[in-house]
Amino acid sequence: MEVLNYKEFRVTDEMLAGKTKRFVNLLIDYLLFMPLALFIWVIIFFIAGLTGNDIENINPLMDRLITALLWVLFYFALESITQRTIGKLVTQTKVVLENGEKPGADVIILRSLARMIPFEAFSFLGNSSRGWHDTMTKTYVVDIKIFEEQKKAHEDFQLIGQTSEI
Repeated sequence: MEVLNYKEFRVTDEMLAGKTKRFVNLLIDYLLFMPLALFIWVIIFFIAGLTGNDIENINPLMDRLITALLWVLFYFALESITQRTIGKLVTQTKVVLENGEKPGADVIILRSLARMIPFEAFSFLGNSSRGWHDTMTKTYVVDIKIFEEQKKAHEDFQLIGQTSEI
């Protein structure tokens, strides 16, 4: 049976996580990432010592590149599997596409890489609660409770008037 006037679900501004939640997400993720990165660096130094490599005088640029790679992998690993980082778990938010679906790994890796753009964090200073890593990848960070309520209401509304064949 054909449904007339079906409208695809779309994320709206009222579903978006606010700037405060977005900042808390970043803060929590950063505070958890730093000990993890330190632990990985300890392993790198240990392995380098065993193999006779001298990385005590590592180029500062290489240091930053490796740390940036770890940051990208941190976000990619968490968001590609769960749509959430630890910060997003705490604030009850998640990453979705405009139609409310889970982003693919390709979108999440681009989203994670976009965070490396210099001054990207300042993209939140405008009126929008979406940063460049959101807009460039057409992703949204939503408040899960509001998102789920709105999605269910949309789905219920789409069922109104439908009949089933017996």
